[in-house]
Amino acid sequence: MDLVGLLKSQFLCHLVFCYVFIASGLIINAIQLFTLLLWPINKQLFRKINCRLSYCVSSQLVMLLEWWSGTECVIHTDPQAYPKYGKENAIVVLNHKFEIDFLCGWSLAERFGVLGGSKVLAKKELAYVPIIGWMWYFTEMVFCTRKWEQDRKTVSKSLLHLRDYPEKYFFLIHCEGTRFTEKKHQISMQVAQAKGLPSLKYHLLPRTKGFAITVRSLRNVVSAVYDCTLNFRNNENPTLLGVLNGKKYHADLYVRRIPLEEVPEDEDRCSAWLHKLYQEKDAFQEEYYRTGTFPETPMVPPRRPWTLINWLFWASLLLYPFFRFLVSMVSSGSSLTLASFVLVFFVASMGVRWMIGVTEIDKGSAYGNIDSKQKRSD
Repeated sequence: MDLVGLLKSQFLCHLVFCYVFIASGLIINAIQLFTLLLWPINKQLFRKINCRLSYCVSSQLVMLLEWWSGTECVIHTDPQAYPKYGKENAIVVLNHKFEIDFLCGWSLAERFGVLGGSKVLAKKELAYVPIIGWMWYFTEMVFCTRKWEQDRKTVSKSLLHLRDYPEKYFFLIHCEGTRFTEKKHQISMQVAQAKGLPSLKYHLLPRTKGFAITVRSLRNVVSAVYDCTLNFRNNENPTLLGVLNGKKYHADLYVRRIPLEEVPEDEDRCSAWLHKLYQEKDAFQEEYYRTGTFPETPMVPPRRPWTLINWLFWASLLLYPFFRFLVSMVSSGSSLTLASFVLVFFVASMGVRWMIGVTEIDKGSAYGNIDSKQKRSD
């Protein structure tokens, strides 16, 4: 390991990133709270301001991937479709197998200049999580309980609110509903067999109702579905901890632009269409493992500097007073002060480990393990 790599792996560096992210995130959440005053006066101005405030938070995670880790993502796509990316609203269907696949989806949105306005279909519990969850609330993110009878009206209502959204966005959705594991895959394929559907080798059976209602609610506002299939070279198994340690990964992302007119409006036909899409995604993964590449032309969208500039701004604003405070604490010589400092350091350490832990595959959602009965009715 070289000197730079050794530096990136130090926990003190991780604490710096954590402090800047948490402190800036809470400041931004407070600013977002005050922007609520604009909603009854100028809703579109409220939305535009919160898009940019949201970017200040989410771009810090993308900065870790693109600048700190230096992870490369090659996009394989049709050169005729490429100029449309970032110029239109799109539903992005991404496979859900890797710990950092959500970051790769955000990176895709960032490369095409729509990260601030982009949306996800997220668990309702996340709306109560400080920083990311609160940020999502102010940017009108779509939350679901994963109980269809409850979600049918609430998700549709949230999606309809996005029809007059003033910024371009990608609506990122993991139709599999949970991250791929062998145990979940086994259960999912039992459901597929019971429903008479073809087996999938590299994906879980997609949950079709959320996709169908998204297409129906955003039709004539969203121009296309971007079918995105992600994999990593040389059997790399990327983790968020690896990214935080500065480890460089090499991703390949196959992006197919499918005009929304080709997606059926009828719910049953739309469900069948999505199942067929995942069978095709499975075939693309099979080809990737066999040949080491995806179809179409490989391209690398330019890395934009704004994620790095944003982080440097917040770091310069927050680190100087923080270090002055630390120096004053240590120089005071008080045993109580030093003990408090050690306690804060320990709590911060546990916080960093916890945030990393929730992304780990073996600690992921149990959804999919216990929900197979409900999935049979999907």
